[in-house]
Amino acid sequence: MTKSILQEARAAYQPQMPRILQGPLKAVEGEITESVADKSEIQAAFPMTYGMRTIAFERGPAIELPPINVGVILSGGQAPGGHNVIAGLFDGIRKINPASQLYGFLLGPDGLIKHKYRLLTDEIINEYRNTGGFDIIGSGRTKLSSKEQFDEGLQILKELNITALVIIGGDDSNTNACHLAEYYKAINAGVQVIGCPKTIDGDLKNEQIETSFGFDTACKVYSELIGNIERDCNSAQKYWHFIKLMGRSASHIALECAQQTQPNVCLISEEVYENSISLDQIVSNIANIIIKRGEAGQSFGTVLIPEGLIEFIPEFKPLISTINALLAKESSTEQEFKQLPKSERRSWMQHQLEQGTGPDAKANAALYKSLPEVVALQLALDRDSHGNVQVSLIETEKMISEMVAAKLPTGQVWKFSPQHHFFGYEGRCAAPSNYDANYCYSLGYTASCLIATGKSGYMASVRNTTAPASEWIAGGIPITMMMNMETKEGKRVPVIRKALVDLNDAPFQTFAAARNEWALNTSYLYPGPIQYFGPTEVCDRPTQTLLLEKSK
Repeated sequence: MTKSILQEARAAYQPQMPRILQGPLKAVEGEITESVADKSEIQAAFPMTYGMRTIAFERGPAIELPPINVGVILSGGQAPGGHNVIAGLFDGIRKINPASQLYGFLLGPDGLIKHKYRLLTDEIINEYRNTGGFDIIGSGRTKLSSKEQFDEGLQILKELNITALVIIGGDDSNTNACHLAEYYKAINAGVQVIGCPKTIDGDLKNEQIETSFGFDTACKVYSELIGNIERDCNSAQKYWHFIKLMGRSASHIALECAQQTQPNVCLISEEVYENSISLDQIVSNIANIIIKRGEAGQSFGTVLIPEGLIEFIPEFKPLISTINALLAKESSTEQEFKQLPKSERRSWMQHQLEQGTGPDAKANAALYKSLPEVVALQLALDRDSHGNVQVSLIETEKMISEMVAAKLPTGQVWKFSPQHHFFGYEGRCAAPSNYDANYCYSLGYTASCLIATGKSGYMASVRNTTAPASEWIAGGIPITMMMNMETKEGKRVPVIRKALVDLNDAPFQTFAAARNEWALNTSYLYPGPIQYFGPTEVCDRPTQTLLLEKSK
């Protein structure tokens, strides 16, 4: 593989990790755990793996262990640092015994079910150390949820003599890992299952999982781009930039990028929902800021918008729910809709909404009618695999800017000229920051230690990460500890609870205290690109979110 100069330099970087992992260790059990909610239902769903104790690693005696074969899966969307999780896992099992082997299942969980894999060797692993992307084995979104899938997977695991499987993924993927661990334990399959927390959205975290990997790098990439736009914005002084950022269920990315760049406006979905802020209120607030800045001779600015905002706006929830029902898979209305020319789809949907019944019918029809053409059509696109609207395809940034334009007075001296951006893929496969390179390697190595100590149904945990890496704390927590019940497609199912932005916590409170000043003044910060070499305070600094959360 031909490498750039930076890749060559990064290949030589040796990730730092907790001192405790650098020698012989033992697993020390902590408190008995229980789920975050719905305890009886979660226990009933996971009788074999519920109520296990937390694990912390401490110095222990040197023990000789036989070689082990381990499988690894990358599941869900890409996030910076995934290759280092695999590298840490590889080095960890080789430390257990040099004859240990690591098999990577190709293109996500599908590789396990369809028995597609590759043996990961020193040569392969060394090509991918400290690199972005998931291309070492690829990823996929196939759900591991049925007995048939579990049995198909077990067949190849037995054939390769794999006794442990590591699933690297987000909340859905680790929920699947928990089901797999439960099943294999129930049938005494002899296969351990360990999870690693991945999602750049930052919504897989709790007291034991301080952050999900990739969040640090992605926010730094997006913040560099936002800072570049702000500098251009301040130079040209004639454009308003509406920037949509990844984050369907939570606004952690938008909030972190706001802390790093100090835009004029940043919307937080959780605040919109909590305070029942209407679309009209959102639009009016932005319009007022634009008017005040225009009158002060500043006809430019930046607005950050989380990807999932539309689902948090109160009046959109019933509208989206109604449209989801109309376009439910294999329904007669879905078939009728799909046969229509695109030019007729909006009027068809408008008619259906106007003919609707129920307390929200009139409001749904009025809201849909008020939407810009492009957004109205995007709301009616094919549903995702869960039957939900694909919010990433809805150009919320354009919807808001068009509705803002309609609110602005005519005949003013200053002008409103909007520009639109969506930053998503730009951050998913970036070369990991030093923080993510270290954190991911430590997570993978910790997973190997959980395997060595016989654990299953656990997620690797690395904490105290605002301290130097040598002082980080490594261990594991039962996945069932993070679960609650949610209703999906009419059924109550166990899932890992998403961590949304806490409006009472330091990151949001710090932002809220400063945003009025940022709105009217040009207070932009320009973070610049990720730095890999240089002073620690520049290169190894974690996110503002993590620093603020741990400062209490």
